[in-house]
Parts: sequence; structure tokens; C-alpha cells
Amino acid sequence: MEKVCEFLKSAGTYYLATEEGDQPRVRPFGTAHIFEGRLYIQTGKSKPVAKQLAVNPKCEICAFKDGVWLRVAGELVLDDRVEARKSMLDDYTSLRNMYNEYDGNTQVYYLKNAVATFSSFTAAPEVHEF
Repeated sequence: MEKVCEFLKSAGTYYLATEEGDQPRVRPFGTAHIFEGRLYIQTGKSKPVAKQLAVNPKCEICAFKDGVWLRVAGELVLDDRVEARKSMLDDYTSLRNMYNEYDGNTQVYYLKNAVATFSSFTAAPEVHEF
């Protein structure tokens, strides 16, 4: 899980796919944070992605850097604790311009039943489950 988090952070931008009815939705994200032994991401409650995850928590993340791509399939579980939100925002202080742990909008999710696969054209795939 730590290797996945570091890859997502070093890539800078990764893409999160969710579902809205029968339509896939993909958007760029930039948060990856480990808190209490889980890999977390962050978004706003008012955004469509939060509404999509409330209906169907299954997701896929994809990132690319230096000829290696990472795909992570799993479920995103909402953690509504202020401690989890604060930990994320303390790690990503630039987000404090838009969010705070008490605003009623900040949402953090951790990955559950995740399968992460690192791939490239020059090496065999490397799979991690967490």
C-alpha cells in the first residue's frame, strides 16, 4: 500500500473512474494519503463523484509515470471522522484554501478490497492487494 501511495503522489495526477447509471465517469485527482494503515483520497461532498460513490463505491484509479502505469481497483469507503479529514488536510495544506475538516463538505475515503497492478512494457506486472 505504501508503494501505491508513493507512486500516486509522485505521479502528481491520477485518474479516478466511477459510474453514474450506465455511464463511466473519469476525473483527475491528486490526493493520496495513508492514515491508520489505510490509503485515503479526498473530495468534496457537493461534487458529482461523491454522489456516484454513495450509490456505487466501486472505483478504479489509473496513474502513469516514467513508463510505468498503475491501476488500482477496489471500493472507496467514506470515513466521516474529523480525525481522518484533518489528517488528509494536514498533509495537503494547499487544500485548506477550499476545505477544512469542519466544513461539512470535505469527504475522505479509504480503499477497501484493493488490487493494485504496476505495469510497463519492460517488466512483468507487479500486483499488490490491500
